Amino acid sequence: MSTATCTAFHGVLESTGERVGQRVLLERVGFLAQLSRELTGALVASRWDEASLDVLAAGVDERGEVLPSKGWMALRRLNWPQTVPPPVGVYVSDRVRRGAEEYAARTLRLALHRRSIVTAVLAAWPTDPGRRTEAEWTALRKLLPAGVAVAEIRNRTRQVRAYVAEHGQLPAGLCVLEGPPRVAGQVLLAAMDRQQVTLQRVDVTTARLRVKLPLRAVPVSGRDWAWHVIDIRLPGTVTEDAVLHTPALRPTPAGRIAVDLPHSRPAPAIKANGHRVALGFDWGVNTLLTGALGRLTGKGQTRRIVTDGRPLVFDATTISAALHRLRTLREHLAAKRDHCKALADGLGAPHPAWGEHLERALVLEVEHGRVCARIRHLNDALAWTAARWAIDQAAALGASVIYLEDLATLEARGHRRGNARLSGQVRGTVAEAIRHLGAKAGVAVVTVPARGTSKLCPGCLSALTHHPAPDRLGERGWKWAHCTGCGLSMDRDHAAARRIVSRGLLAQTHTVTDRATGARSIRTTVEGTVALVRRPKKTTRRLRRQRRAESTPPRPAGPRATPGKGHPTPSRPSGPRHRATQWVAEDPASGSEISRRMPDVRTVPATTPTGVVQRPAGHDTTTPVAVSGPVPGHGVPAAHRPEEGLPPAGRGRLSRGTCRRRTRAAERTGFHHLHATEVHPLTPRFGPQHGDRTRPRRARKAWKPQAHTEF
Repeated sequence: MSTATCTAFHGVLESTGERVGQRVLLERVGFLAQLSRELTGALVASRWDEASLDVLAAGVDERGEVLPSKGWMALRRLNWPQTVPPPVGVYVSDRVRRGAEEYAARTLRLALHRRSIVTAVLAAWPTDPGRRTEAEWTALRKLLPAGVAVAEIRNRTRQVRAYVAEHGQLPAGLCVLEGPPRVAGQVLLAAMDRQQVTLQRVDVTTARLRVKLPLRAVPVSGRDWAWHVIDIRLPGTVTEDAVLHTPALRPTPAGRIAVDLPHSRPAPAIKANGHRVALGFDWGVNTLLTGALGRLTGKGQTRRIVTDGRPLVFDATTISAALHRLRTLREHLAAKRDHCKALADGLGAPHPAWGEHLERALVLEVEHGRVCARIRHLNDALAWTAARWAIDQAAALGASVIYLEDLATLEARGHRRGNARLSGQVRGTVAEAIRHLGAKAGVAVVTVPARGTSKLCPGCLSALTHHPAPDRLGERGWKWAHCTGCGLSMDRDHAAARRIVSRGLLAQTHTVTDRATGARSIRTTVEGTVALVRRPKKTTRRLRRQRRAESTPPRPAGPRATPGKGHPTPSRPSGPRHRATQWVAEDPASGSEISRRMPDVRTVPATTPTGVVQRPAGHDTTTPVAVSGPVPGHGVPAAHRPEEGLPPAGRGRLSRGTCRRRTRAAERTGFHHLHATEVHPLTPRFGPQHGDRTRPRRARKAWKPQAHTEF
């Protein structure tokens, strides 16, 4: 099941055939969204109390019958909408009220999860809220529902602490701790029938939506409603075999009509265990994902995990820094906005500067909303890009399962700056995106326990020491891992990724599937070593030559400057490293220092002892010129020549194929400053094999008997 966000640009009145432009259509959709928002907000506010939430959480009505799964039917079974009639003088059909009631039921049911966490926190309120003891944590875990993360507990604890600091007592429940939820301006058409909305697919790229919209803000009768036919352009993610479902309409702040179109397609069945090749990914702060490939070999007591040693890195350092700067700007704008509001409240209405402070606060509020929207969009784009990259790697390497760290056991600790960047990560969105794309590609996604993955060595299970870099093993750090037992020295995240894939493959028989969400997890920790096997050198060299040929630009056509020369002149070394190796001698005649370092590029002709003038490196003086005068390159700048295939300045953007600034990483991931490991398959000798072969063919000769962990 997926949701594609489309845009409605225009429509047609079905009764008259009149074309309705985007501005008028946006206005009429806004009328319907505002009516739905008012009805939903009034219904939620009227039932925002502990007694109503208790009834909804019980799931039965007054007669003891189970409430239906559809929200609007459940509310009508409880007779709640009868207490909130529509505004006087406004004609609203029963189908429009269904959509508002469905939205209200979903909002109240979402509050039940927050309510259960707050109830458990209040029931097991600790003596010191800043630091719970082990016994207090045990008592709290017994009251909490399954699957609650540490971050949710910490956030609710801080919320209760702020209430206690303000009122001097514990709140009675969620409805006292916070007010009714805010309702967005959108229309849930899924709760309406054919008398209000219809949807059909015209062709592969077009869907036709018929919906009844009000012609005015306050419709007084049924004549103020009319059928509108809207053709929706389907994106490429909606395949031809996808089944379309009734969408939701919402006007956006940018002045467009967003159509959230759900669609479903059959997904292949994915087995929970029996995997042989897997990918393990470790979470990071700047390096969002670091992966390692593992293969399960052997059977019974002789089983072990082997890897090719190639790290898979999705480095989002630049994007992470941009997000951190945006979060800092957001906090700065919020502080200035609150300061202006405080100044206005202190001065009062009669003061002449009162209005100026309020206007400044309003401007800061708008800018704050724009920065928040920018952060959300960048987070979503980064998360889905990383998820697609992970699934592409699994498909290329023949892995049937991806193992991730369990997010419930991860928490930001350490310095304040690190906590801010770690708390703003998009891990939850990345995990959900990987599950979604994995279901389409037939790749299972399983979470494994995260505790201790960076503590032990993947090769011998000895304790690791962490250092800043491989050449600074005498200092304590974080990035580099070193094992004194087996001599392993590698990136910390890469070592953790090996341990994750080992835990997943060795404990795959303990995989548990959540019935509500379908998420799979492993809660049993099984430790095992990871052995390194090499790939065949011939294949590696061929892949290296192929990558070098793809990345090297083609040689320009035309005659070469020197006939018979098969390769360009190598450039001389430059830079501070090579300058330091050049020594300086003293001239005995003048007493000055003479450098033995030759210039990197000659800009004047060099004369040989026979009097022959050599051409400077990089310039062609053998070809006769058509005009007389100084030759370009001998101290004379060359005339400007526009590059072939490039449009003149001011006549449009460069195309995708001719833009010189676009890198291969940008074309692959969508970000210009994002570095990710290229996606290419392994050789058949290490990757997925056919038949009963359980070992890499190349590595069998090099194996020696080694100690392995018994399970």
